[in-house]
Amino acid sequence: MARRPLPRILSSGSASITRSREFARTAADNATDVLHPLITITRGLRLLAAAGRQKWAATPKDKRGPTLSVVAACIFVFALMPYGGLIALVTVMGAAAWAGRERTPVKTGPDDAETARLRSLYEALVPYFSVADDPGPLFSHGGDWEKAFSGYEFDTDGRLTRLQVTYPAYFTDSEADSRARIERLLHAKSGRGREYHFAWDEEANRLVMSVLGALPTSIGAQRFVTAPGETVLGFTDGDAVQRTVPVHDGDATRDAPPVVWRTGARSTEPHLLVIGQPGSGTTTLLRSIALQALQHGDILVVEGSGTGEYAFLTGRDGVLAVECGLAGALATLEWAAHETERRLIAANRARQSGHPAPDDTRRPLWILLDRPGALAHLAAADGGPDPLELLQVPLRHGRAANVTVVLSDQFDGLDALGETVRTHCRARVALGHCSCEQVESVLGTEPHTTPAPDVPPGRGYARLGTGPVLRLQVPATPDPYDEATGEAERQAVLGLLPERRAPVEAAVPAGASVPAETAGTAGTAGTGVPEPVLPRGVAVAVDGMTVTD
Repeated sequence: MARRPLPRILSSGSASITRSREFARTAADNATDVLHPLITITRGLRLLAAAGRQKWAATPKDKRGPTLSVVAACIFVFALMPYGGLIALVTVMGAAAWAGRERTPVKTGPDDAETARLRSLYEALVPYFSVADDPGPLFSHGGDWEKAFSGYEFDTDGRLTRLQVTYPAYFTDSEADSRARIERLLHAKSGRGREYHFAWDEEANRLVMSVLGALPTSIGAQRFVTAPGETVLGFTDGDAVQRTVPVHDGDATRDAPPVVWRTGARSTEPHLLVIGQPGSGTTTLLRSIALQALQHGDILVVEGSGTGEYAFLTGRDGVLAVECGLAGALATLEWAAHETERRLIAANRARQSGHPAPDDTRRPLWILLDRPGALAHLAAADGGPDPLELLQVPLRHGRAANVTVVLSDQFDGLDALGETVRTHCRARVALGHCSCEQVESVLGTEPHTTPAPDVPPGRGYARLGTGPVLRLQVPATPDPYDEATGEAERQAVLGLLPERRAPVEAAVPAGASVPAETAGTAGTAGTGVPEPVLPRGVAVAVDGMTVTD
């Protein structure tokens, strides 16, 4: 059967109908814009009238007569005043405009989506915070979540940013496993991809979960405002420490909360252990410590990886040696052990004689070891002593001799570190993307935060002695000799270096010849690094030869 054509008014008039609707909608919008002041005043007059009726209804009957008398007197006064009627009209219109203005509605509670999220979270916590024989359970299926969640905050995307949970007193909050289960659950239900902090208040049976912001990575190498014996390891959250230091962050100067490590004779954490993943920034931290240590002391650098990350320190004032080879590293560490003993003996003799300690024993000496596990492997293959065995004297007696040891290695070499290192390196740093178990193996306890989703270089955790675990962001201290380093970062590091030492030329007897391959070099193991000055009467074996100063 053939189709009959549509009427013309339906087939040809659709475009005109659409244009008419658009024209009407545009006219209505324009009229609303033009009449907006009148609409606002009308709304205000209606609100003022409603408020007046409520006030009149709330006024006792015995006081309504005096109230009318006062209103009539005010109207009479305005009527007698010049331009009184105009003033009254302007006042009423202004009050109406103010009362009828558009106000942003104040949010007084969670919306439907937020309520559903809180209820879901409450139901997920029921199996952990309830027992079968509880007569009045705080957590129960289908219970009132408002009694358990005493505080909550959401961001603009409707995700939790802060939650305060009140849990029953019988919950085993003193056990780490019980707390870890609750933290993992809250982390999963509140949304992954963010870093959460959990604060347990065992006395009040309260848990506060809050979302942490990312630590700034724009703070670079610079001269920090610290006292002698204080070293800035990095920066942390503002509420984690009670001190701030001024720093240059880009083109601006602001106050940042530092993680300050104190060394010296009265320090309870005289040595530092840094463990991290490859590329996590452990070498960056050692470079930052070296630049700060050169302000008031001398440093010895032993690099086990042999990549030349510390070559920019060679020949600078205060840098006694920078070693990459096994023979030079063993000689340097053996000298450091003898130097520690010499300082102890000299300080003891001075105290017995009633004199202050000599100046050379009070000047701090820093021993920086990067990847000693690689050197230990080479030493074992060569049949030589373990470099970590030579550190026993500086680790045990370094605090009294103003000798500080900083070791840096990776997680796979943590088990190879001896008991002496674990016992005396009470200041710990764990860098890189690592699990809570790995952080606990280094710091001795788990952090109160979830692992960060994005870990930039130099990001990790720090713990000084038995103190709390702090989030840490190491100042950006790149190798200035690296081609990938920017010009601003390179100049910042080079500007912190001390002046170069004047080369010391050895006296050559007349007629003697100097080999071309050794001319102009003076250092340990042929690296061009000046040898440290040995204490008198100390013999050190270097490449099978005994050197006595």
